[in-house]
Amino acid sequence: MKMFTKAALAVAILFGAAYGGAKWITYSRSPQSATAVEASSETIKRGEYVARLSDCFACHTAPKGKPYAGGLAMQTPLGAVYSTNITPDKESGIGNYTYAQFKNAVQHGIRSDGTPLYPAMPYPSYTIMPDDDMRAMYVYFMNGVEPVSQKNADSTLPPVLNWRWPLAYWQAMFAPQRQFEADRRFDARINRGKYLVEGPGHCGACHTPRGFAYQEKALSDDKRHFLSGAVIDGWRAKSLRGEERGLGTWSEAELQDFFASGRTDVTAAFGAMAEVVEHSTQYWTDEDLKAMSAYLKTLSPSPDKAQGLPKREDTTTAMLKSGKYNSRGAMLYAEHCIACHRADGNGMARIFPALNKNSAVYANNAQSVIQVTLEGGRTPHTKHDTMAFTMPGFRHLSDEDIAEVVNFVRNSWHNQAPEVKAGDVAEIRRFVNTKAPNIVPQTASGDHHE
Repeated sequence: MKMFTKAALAVAILFGAAYGGAKWITYSRSPQSATAVEASSETIKRGEYVARLSDCFACHTAPKGKPYAGGLAMQTPLGAVYSTNITPDKESGIGNYTYAQFKNAVQHGIRSDGTPLYPAMPYPSYTIMPDDDMRAMYVYFMNGVEPVSQKNADSTLPPVLNWRWPLAYWQAMFAPQRQFEADRRFDARINRGKYLVEGPGHCGACHTPRGFAYQEKALSDDKRHFLSGAVIDGWRAKSLRGEERGLGTWSEAELQDFFASGRTDVTAAFGAMAEVVEHSTQYWTDEDLKAMSAYLKTLSPSPDKAQGLPKREDTTTAMLKSGKYNSRGAMLYAEHCIACHRADGNGMARIFPALNKNSAVYANNAQSVIQVTLEGGRTPHTKHDTMAFTMPGFRHLSDEDIAEVVNFVRNSWHNQAPEVKAGDVAEIRRFVNTKAPNIVPQTASGDHHE
């Protein structure tokens, strides 16, 4: 009994030391600037643009929800984390935040009560944003956004893992307070693109693989991990580096077109990227789009990725046109896909994406292709292409049939990709069916989950 008491006391001391250490780390990361911030119409307009650059809308607005009121379920392997209300409502939003508290939350991951924020918030990227932009964004949220009374939702993470105070140690290790470092090899335009990618655009939050503690493996170009592709919310965020399955086959002009409109003659944005285009990049200036596109094209191929694919003769088009289907996948393609994507797999420019020579289709990881086949999707609504096109979902097909048609598409025409199995489809189907619901505004019966 005495030994048990000593052990319990030792655990309590260690726990207290760990908790106290976490509080000290958080306090040391929370500078209390007394900077005065003055509002003006010009500053509000500037802040709105910075918020667009930072894509605050996409994460802090649930589908069918009110702008910036939160409630979007961000799926993680352990559960969902809900985005918070960042309208100037004084009870449920950030209406009582001082500028210092706003800056600490956005750039250091610490909310007004001193509690660390989950790394679903990309503060490791936002930390390099200059004070002028931070002040403008603060003015915009306090003066240019409509207050919404909507309470924030707790995460669905399991007990202990939903504790926030240990995140102080995570932040100390993986979210350093840093400044933007220009690359001497580049001119001002390309360095502007570098800043946009590393900072407000926070491209690495989705496109850089995560480490053992869910940290981004690189926050700037390390010639290997940075922007080399990752899986988020069940979608494969493709590599943005220079290999063929990345951006090797894209031109700067195609990238600019894609970011502005969500489509090119070959491909279209879907999943989370459609939200990025719809709520963020379509509003960027032409100069910023050109700068970001130019910088992305400077990224060398990842040494971990295949640099190119062997040439392959197209025998698929003739087979499909003949009506003599050589596999179940071919038959399913003819039944469900050929009307839009055509026998040659080239679709219709800016309407139906091509499946042939589309690097999103023949990616090594097929999760996005499987998920869009199950759930369907739509192209983003933008000012450049006013008509958005929708792909239906095919959940009614069996796991075996989904695998068959996905393998057919990924290995037909000029495409080459690893095959998937019915078990891979079943795993994605389980993920899709068990997603935590988004939270939309209160109705007469209370909170409504979508």
